[in-house]
Amino acid sequence: MSYPIVLASAEAAEGPLVLAAVLLSLVVTYLASKIGGEICARINLPSVLGELVFGVLVGVSALHLVMLPADGITGSDSMLLKLLNQSTPMASETLNSVFRSQGEVISVLSELGVIILLFEIGLESQLKELLRVGPQAAVVACVGVAAPFIAGTAGLIAIFHVATVPAIFAGAALTATSIGITARVLAELNRLSSSEGQIIIGAAVLDDVLGIIVLAIVASLAKTGEVELSKVAILIVSAGVFLVGAIVLGRWLSPLLMKLVSEMRTRGQVLITALIFAFLLSYVANVIQLEAILGAFAAGLILAETERQEELIEQIKPIADMLVPIFFITVGARTDVSVLNPFNPANREGLIISAFLIVVAILGKVITGWTVFGKEKLNRLAIGVGMIPRGEVGLVFASVGTASGVLSDALNAAIVVMVILTTFLAPPLLRLVFQNPNEVAAGLPSPVGLAAGGGAELSLLDGQAVEAEPAKKPEEV
Repeated sequence: MSYPIVLASAEAAEGPLVLAAVLLSLVVTYLASKIGGEICARINLPSVLGELVFGVLVGVSALHLVMLPADGITGSDSMLLKLLNQSTPMASETLNSVFRSQGEVISVLSELGVIILLFEIGLESQLKELLRVGPQAAVVACVGVAAPFIAGTAGLIAIFHVATVPAIFAGAALTATSIGITARVLAELNRLSSSEGQIIIGAAVLDDVLGIIVLAIVASLAKTGEVELSKVAILIVSAGVFLVGAIVLGRWLSPLLMKLVSEMRTRGQVLITALIFAFLLSYVANVIQLEAILGAFAAGLILAETERQEELIEQIKPIADMLVPIFFITVGARTDVSVLNPFNPANREGLIISAFLIVVAILGKVITGWTVFGKEKLNRLAIGVGMIPRGEVGLVFASVGTASGVLSDALNAAIVVMVILTTFLAPPLLRLVFQNPNEVAAGLPSPVGLAAGGGAELSLLDGQAVEAEPAKKPEEV
C-alpha cells in the first residue's frame, strides 16, 4: 500500500474523532458560560466576568477540559481527549493530531465569536454619535497608548534595570485594550449609546489600530534591532484608508444592498446578506494586516444606518448567543494562573515586576478620562476604567515577545499577570463606576443593574434620567 493512501485513510479515520472532540468541547464551553454567567448575574456582576472565571476553571489552570494547543501542551493533557480515548483507543500520534485539529476548530469558532460580537456592537452603535465624539475618542486612544507605554518602558529601565528592547516590548504590551470585553460589559450595562460608551468604543477601536502599529514596530525591533519605517507607514495609511473608505463606500452601497434584500423571497435574506457584508469587510481588514474585528465593527456601523437595523439586531442575537461565549471561555481557558503563585521562587521576580506593570496599566488608562474636552456632564472615571482590560490583545504581545526570544521568563510572567488582573478587574469596576451614588444611597434601582424584579430602571444618558422599559421576568426572557 502506498503512503498517500495510508495517510488518506488515517485522516478519514480521524474525522469522526475530531468532530466528537469538538462537540465535547462545546458542551463544556456552553455549560461553563451559562453557569458562570448566571452566578455573576445573580450577584449583580457582569456575566462576562463569570464566563472568564469559569473559562479559567475548565482550562489549562484547573480542570484541563477545554485545552488549546500551545507550547508544552499535548493531547494527553486534555481530560476530554482522555475520555474520548477511553471509548475509542488511539495511538499517541493520532491523539495529538485530533487534539490539534479540535483546537483549531475551537479557535476559529472563538474568532468568529468576537467578529459577531463586534458586528452586533456596531449595529447597536450610532455612527453620528461616534463621529460627534470622534475627536475626544482620538485623544483618549492616543493618551491611553502613549502614557502606559512611556511610563512602563521608562520604569522598567530605571527601576528594574531591564534592557532597552525587552522594556520597550513590555511597555508596548501595556498599550492594548480589549474592545471585545469592554463592549460586552457596556452592552450588559445598557451604556453603549451613552456619550461615555461611544467615547470608550471609539477609543477602543482606535486603540486596536494603534496597538497593531505598535506591535509591528516592536516586533520589527526585536527581529532586526531596527524599525522598518516603510512597513509602519503602510500600516498607518492602510488603517486610515480602510476605516474611512469602508464607512463612506458602505453608506453609499447600503441602500442598494437593502433594496436587493427587499426583492429576495428566500428565508433569512436580511441576516445572510448582512453576514456576507460583515465577513467581507472582516476579510479585507485581515488581508491588509488589520484586525478582522475592525471590519465587522465597520459593517455593523454601516448597516445600523439602514431601516433594517432593529430587525438585524434581533436576528443577530441568537448567533451571538451561540458564538460569543466560546470567545470568552477560550480567553479564560488559555490563561495560566500558575504564574500568580508566590510560593514558587521562579514566579517572585515576575510578580514584583507585575505589581509595577499593573499600577501603570491601570493609571495609564484611567487618566484618559480626564483628557476628554468639550463636555461637562461626563463620567470621566468610567471612560478611563472602560479602557483598562487588556484581554487577549495583551496576551498576543506576550506571545510574540516570547516567540522572538526578547522577553525573559520573569518579564513574560509579569506581562501575563498584568493581563489577567486587568481583564478580570475591569468588568466589576466598570459596573461600579457607572452607578449613580445618589440613587444607590436613596435605595433606588441602580441604572446599570439587572432588575431583580419588576419596576422601571433609570438610564443616565448625558447626565439626564430617562425611564427605561421595565425589566422582564425570567420566564419572559
